[in-house]
Amino acid sequence: MKSFTYQRADSATLAAAATLKPGAKIIAGGTNLLDLMKLQIETPSSLIDINRLPLDKIEDTPDGGLRIGALVRNSDLAADPRVRQRYGVLSRALLAGASAQLRNKATTGGNLLQRTRCYYFYDITKPCNKRSPGSGCAALAGFNRIHAILGTSEHCIATHPSDMAVAMRALDARVETVDREGGTKVIPIAEFHRLPGNAPEIETSLKSGEIITAVTLPPPPPGVQVYRKVRDRASYAFALVSVAAIVDCTRGRIRSARLAFGGLAHKPWRSARAEQRLTDAPANTATFNAAAKAVLEGARGFGGNDFKIALTRRTLHSVLAETTRT
Repeated sequence: MKSFTYQRADSATLAAAATLKPGAKIIAGGTNLLDLMKLQIETPSSLIDINRLPLDKIEDTPDGGLRIGALVRNSDLAADPRVRQRYGVLSRALLAGASAQLRNKATTGGNLLQRTRCYYFYDITKPCNKRSPGSGCAALAGFNRIHAILGTSEHCIATHPSDMAVAMRALDARVETVDREGGTKVIPIAEFHRLPGNAPEIETSLKSGEIITAVTLPPPPPGVQVYRKVRDRASYAFALVSVAAIVDCTRGRIRSARLAFGGLAHKPWRSARAEQRLTDAPANTATFNAAAKAVLEGARGFGGNDFKIALTRRTLHSVLAETTRT
């Protein structure tokens, strides 16, 4: 047991300031952090509890979107009538994640910040650049069935585990933050999570002394919304491949499309080129093939996860067929 201090934050700015202390960590639901502490992957010197902060509301925005507080629980967000009716892809993604018990505790901010489920990250006897920078990446030549095929580097091939973040990537969500001086910032979700590069231990653009306060969704785009998750078992498993799709199709012709993918990269993956291939194109196999080819441009398997390339192609075909069905 590693000793640590515990304090309850009275304001978001004080919580942000408290994170400047070396080894300090924010705790809300704790569904990921507590597991990491038990395994001694995370050994915080201090826990700052933010559960008493007024960040648990879902509010309409003047432009027709939604503002979701960082402490809104995943189960509450998935069940909210506005989310179910206007952002079905998000509700379905949330319900595909974890278990009902975990969703009752897990928060919106914590979901965005959860860490990879790479086997070697969780095993402190194995080298992992994310856990111990410079030690190497055991997954490269190890058991890498669940690992990334896009946006990888020689330093890390881990994937981001969130279902919610994939749907939010398709919806062009924005992450709101506050710092220790009360300064606020809005980060497009496309810029929030980072690819590994040569510093896989730096997972987001969140700065020291800065915490998430909310996530804002713009008005819902037109089209059919689908979230498809392919995994090794039907529940309580992370995605091998997931697709969040929003496709507007009329009379067999696709007017617009948004595609975000999980299980493929260190961050929720969005392919602008694939979306371009689908826009103003007929809803047929040739178009679907062109989109899949664009998504998988640069994809690389590492032996155990080679199957993900074909699985991504088939999953995308299935999702596009469903969203363009008339």
